[in-house]
Amino acid sequence: MNLLLPETGLLFWMTLIFAIVFFLLAKFGFPVITGMVDKRTKKIDEALAAAKEADERLASLTKEQERMIEQTNSECARLMQEAAAQREQMVEQARAQAAQEADRILAQARETISQEKEAAMRELRREVASLSLTIAESILRKDLSSDTSQRELADKLLDEMGNISLKS
Repeated sequence: MNLLLPETGLLFWMTLIFAIVFFLLAKFGFPVITGMVDKRTKKIDEALAAAKEADERLASLTKEQERMIEQTNSECARLMQEAAAQREQMVEQARAQAAQEADRILAQARETISQEKEAAMRELRREVASLSLTIAESILRKDLSSDTSQRELADKLLDEMGNISLKS
C-alpha cells in the first residue's frame, strides 16, 4: 500500500462518501448554518440600528441637558441680580432710616440743649438778680445810714433819671 498514491477503489469510496456527506450537509446543514448566520447578521444589524438610535437619543439628551444647564445658569444669574438689587435696596433703606433716626435724635438733642440753656439762663438771671439785690441792699444800708447820704442819693437818682428822659 502506497500512501501517496491511493488505490482506485479507495478513491471511489472516498469520493462517494464525500459526495453523500456534501449532499447531506447541503440539504440539511448549510441551510441551518446560513439561516443562523442570517439571523445573527439580522441581530447585529438591529443592534447597530438600536445603538445608532441610542446614540441619537444620547445626543439629543446631551443637547437638552446643555440647554437646561444654560437655562439654570441664566436663572441663577437672574436670581443673583435680584438678590443684589434687594440687598442694595435694603442697605439704602437702612441708611435712610439711620439718617432719619440720626436727624430725629439731633433735633431732640438740640431741643433738649435749648431747653436746658433757657433753664440755665433763667436760673442765672435769678441768681444775678438775687445777688444784685443783695449787693444793692448792702450798699444802700451802708450808704444810707445818715440823712445827708440819703438826700445825696435821691438827688443823684433824680439827676440820672432826668438825663435819661432828656436823651430819649
